[in-house]
Amino acid sequence: MLTVTLPYPVSANRYWRVRVVKGVAMTYVSAEAKSYKADVATIVRAAGARAPLAGRIAIDYTLFPKRPQDWQRRARKLGDAWHDDVMCLDLDNAQKVLLDALKGVAFEDDKWVRRISASRAEPDGEARIVVRISQIGTPQPQAALDLPAVAPSLFDPLGG
Repeated sequence: MLTVTLPYPVSANRYWRVRVVKGVAMTYVSAEAKSYKADVATIVRAAGARAPLAGRIAIDYTLFPKRPQDWQRRARKLGDAWHDDVMCLDLDNAQKVLLDALKGVAFEDDKWVRRISASRAEPDGEARIVVRISQIGTPQPQAALDLPAVAPSLFDPLGG
């Protein structure tokens, strides 16, 4: 299992850009996104990832928004729900950016992600995202099923 603490993700609205050239829309990764991806790669490699994990993986991440300066006032006024209106990326938008930044560094490709668990935590300081990535074994195929024999002619369109 690989566990890393990464910088707070770039907003998906700033991560991808669209440019129209001669009537054709082209989507590309912004300079800010390239910088984020480079930072993520450096941190993941420093955490011990020598090569991307191969095969099926599970990802669990916790998004920590930045704690505002007036958090104590909010906590006195609102109690346990004080952080409900703290500005934070939506988990699904953070996920898109996170998977793109980790692709090719922590795992081969996001097509191998088989399980994702995400949560938003109470702000406790600096904004960040804590990610845990683990490989998942390939399930064993079912043993031969004892199905009753069916006459082939029922399913053969040629009636053979």
